[in-house]
Amino acid sequence: MRLRYSTLVVDDYDASAEYERLVALGVEFEGPPRGEACGTVAVFRAVAGNRWDLLSGP
Repeated sequence: MRLRYSTLVVDDYDASAEYERLVALGVEFEGPPRGEACGTVAVFRAVAGNRWDLLSGP
């Protein structure tokens, strides 16, 4: 079974910095990090096709 949507939330996490690091490693994101009410969000698809949100708090 394939997961349709996954989220990883970590308290001391900088989604924007991690986005830059992962882009440099070749990870393809759906777009750049964006500000939301809950914090900064960056979305990518893993090798298996699962969608992941990198989320850092406000």
